[in-house]
Amino acid sequence: MARFSTGTEDVTRRLRDGMAGGVLSFPLTSFRDDGSLDPESYRAYLTAQLATGPGAVFPACGTGEFFSLDEDEYRSVVATTVEIADGRLPVVAGIGYGWAQALRFARIAEEEGADAALVLPHYLVAAPQDGLVEQLRRIAAGTSLPLIAYQRGQVAFDARSLRRIADIPTVIGLKDGHSDLDRLQRLTLAAPDGFLFFNGASTAEIQARAYATVGVPAYSSAVHAFAPDIANAFFSALRDQDDERTTALLREFYVPLVELRDRVPGYAVSLVKAAARLRGLPVGPVRAPLTDPGPDDLAVLAKILEAGQLLAEAAPRPV
Repeated sequence: MARFSTGTEDVTRRLRDGMAGGVLSFPLTSFRDDGSLDPESYRAYLTAQLATGPGAVFPACGTGEFFSLDEDEYRSVVATTVEIADGRLPVVAGIGYGWAQALRFARIAEEEGADAALVLPHYLVAAPQDGLVEQLRRIAAGTSLPLIAYQRGQVAFDARSLRRIADIPTVIGLKDGHSDLDRLQRLTLAAPDGFLFFNGASTAEIQARAYATVGVPAYSSAVHAFAPDIANAFFSALRDQDDERTTALLREFYVPLVELRDRVPGYAVSLVKAAARLRGLPVGPVRAPLTDPGPDDLAVLAKILEAGQLLAEAAPRPV
């Protein structure tokens, strides 16, 4: 007997296939210099992003500054993403805050045709395991969208809670941002067959080989948001078990990028957006409380990008 309904099973299958075949894209949201949403620039940016062949697209999530979008802006971003994806790949929209507000976003995503939702960590407070499970139950009760839980920050499921959320008919997977591989291994062993897992650490490529050892080879890629050629070169090297290419990309691009990212709070997003602007992508600035990098960090970032692009250009082309 199937664990999911037919519709949920189809979304799960498409996500599983996409996760095996390409990186998971978390696009940036385009803003004008005055901080207002720039829908046309987002459309141009996303069209170029999806042309590079990601396995799935996750609009209005952390990299897309979900936390700074109002509901009308969120609707615009999700609707545009669904339109451009045009059924070619799954669209998983971010939702979050407390369960009541998360449901408002979920219903917008559902109305605009998203395939599933990623439940971002709730706002501010720590919570017991029973509360984390109830949060997902409340959201699932109010939307038919398949849900992926995101454990990061104050959200961390234990094995018993993982089994409980997996029993919710529309909860299909877990994104992990803690990088606690002992805990993650326990979760993968506790999960039922068909439950999805993927690596959602910041700059997930750094830990992609380690995650794969506990049965979680799929990962999200913030790098795809600004340099899909580099992200795809790394994905191919990892998939082909080309340790020399994988290590070169890690040593010469990803590690320097992470070292720069760790200098300033919020650079996990604002540095990604700055890199996109350096490559001529129409994404605009970040919104407060994030801040854009200054000239010294931009100069370092440009050199890191140049090194990564040279490695990507030297990678063998698919036959």
